[in-house]
Amino acid sequence: MAERRPKSQSLERVLGTSALFSTAYGNVSSSIYYALGLVAILALGMTPIVFVIAGLIFFCTAATYIEATTMYPEAGGSSSFARHAFNEFWSFFAAWGQLLNFIITAAISAYFVPKYLGVFWQPLKSSPWDVIGGITVVVVLGAINVFGAQESTRINTILSAVDFATQVLLVIVGIALVFNADTLVNNVDFGTFPTVENFLLAIPIGMIAYTGIETISNLAEEAKDYRVTIPAATKRVVFAVFVIYAVLPAVALSAMPVVNGQTELATTYAGDPIVGIVRQMGLGDFTPYAVLYVGLLAGTILTIATNAGLIGVSRLSYSMGTYRQLPRRISALHPRFKTPYIAIILFGGIACLVIVPGQAEFLSRVYAFGAMLSFTIAHVSLVRLRFRRPDTERPWRSPVNFNLRGVPIPVLALIGGTVTALSFLVVTIRDTPTLIFGLGWMSIGIVVYIVFRRSQELSLTESSKIVKPKPIVEHEVEYDSVLVVFEDGHFSPEAVSTAVKLASRKRRGVHVIVPITVPANAPISAHLPAAEEKANNSIERARLIGGRRVTGHWEKVRAGESGRRIVAEAHEINARAIVFPLKRDVSGSLFSQAVQKVLEERPCRVIMTSEPVKSVIKSTT
Repeated sequence: MAERRPKSQSLERVLGTSALFSTAYGNVSSSIYYALGLVAILALGMTPIVFVIAGLIFFCTAATYIEATTMYPEAGGSSSFARHAFNEFWSFFAAWGQLLNFIITAAISAYFVPKYLGVFWQPLKSSPWDVIGGITVVVVLGAINVFGAQESTRINTILSAVDFATQVLLVIVGIALVFNADTLVNNVDFGTFPTVENFLLAIPIGMIAYTGIETISNLAEEAKDYRVTIPAATKRVVFAVFVIYAVLPAVALSAMPVVNGQTELATTYAGDPIVGIVRQMGLGDFTPYAVLYVGLLAGTILTIATNAGLIGVSRLSYSMGTYRQLPRRISALHPRFKTPYIAIILFGGIACLVIVPGQAEFLSRVYAFGAMLSFTIAHVSLVRLRFRRPDTERPWRSPVNFNLRGVPIPVLALIGGTVTALSFLVVTIRDTPTLIFGLGWMSIGIVVYIVFRRSQELSLTESSKIVKPKPIVEHEVEYDSVLVVFEDGHFSPEAVSTAVKLASRKRRGVHVIVPITVPANAPISAHLPAAEEKANNSIERARLIGGRRVTGHWEKVRAGESGRRIVAEAHEINARAIVFPLKRDVSGSLFSQAVQKVLEERPCRVIMTSEPVKSVIKSTT
């Protein structure tokens, strides 16, 4: 039987601070491309103040997420917090609200893609082409996610860096060319333009620009040294977005001031506010090129944000199925592509339906409904955990506390929870369609949950997780071993024979590692029966050749992370040699990305074998 050592039972932790920051910032920064115009519709000249207030709420929320995530470094965000603080029902309640967030993220991001690409073809800015374009983006990305295409962390990191640099440049140039404090003051006629009611409603809408904090929490299981990386990455995101979002709206209202209760930011450029800023900066002959650049960049970033929403749907629905919060059929993996295809089709279809009316303001309010609900649950859960789990290790603790009966109460969580709860009430009470849609969504979820749990004879409040059986564990290889790598189960008897010969010289053991690549739109812990069976078969075949001295295990990794995992494995078992079967990858390259990474790091002697076994290419340290 194939062995799998204890460490393999935990998820692969490969994401550092920079990777977590770039992923989260990419999701947060995309919101400004539409949130700025949506807030300006309501807040007018008070728009910069709204973003500052929303930023302070975001700071409180980030503190809650850091503490709770480092306590329980697992995917799920507020759903995970609620499970530990309360019970499974409240975990489901939070997860169902998060699911709405991901759906609306995909919908609203996709809807604004054609509006920015309208700099290339004007009809895309208006109906029906903006609706058709948005639906097309969701459908295409949904299909890609069903087929299991991998997301590129490197590309996302590069685009996030370009996006951040562009926003910083806009702030700097805007301050130099158009910023005017007197104009900002004259823009405000509070109580009239805007009304108090619209100003209060604009605050939860403004929170759209800061949502994305769930991203780091959902990647917690893949974060290395999470005690350090999660706090560091979250703090970077908070600082970066607060600086940008505190200044960029002021630049926008300086360039497009409020006149008689109207501003072009809320009318002409409501669909593409960043394009509006560029047009009104007075860049002269450079303006047309800057507009095309911003339009293309925004369209790309929003497309990635749409994909992030669909990936969030797939991962969360799979997790909910694992905890038996949803019928297993909904979260079932495709027999060939190993992705939760039904969930992607179902919830992607809902995203398309909410795009059809072409009402961006409605989408923003529904998003605020789900986001404020999730944030409120997160804050309440943290306070509850202070009472219920006082002895649980807290690698990072929310600052500013006061004692209540010997229990330190987090002030930021109290402030954040109070404000997000009030914002939730403002959104629901102020807008009847949002109230009907939001409560309808939550009601449907609760009914499905109760009916499903009862049909399975499960408690509504006790957790019931589907646990995959683990192969028998043996500890034969620990030191002085030869490591054999079969990427995605590609077996080579020549590689095993070479490793056994090398091992026999100095009585070393042979250990086989089979990295299994998990699609980006599935959790890292996703059950992949075909790939796992293939990996186990490769290990069994290796043992038939090498006997009991051969051990092995498989590990699940993200695309592009196999090489890093192999290098780490070589260090852990003190391997004296790594043996790879020589084969061309999908791009036709003789050396796969994993092989190239291992050759760069060169932790020990690296041997490439080809067929027949006589042909051996050796590379020594």
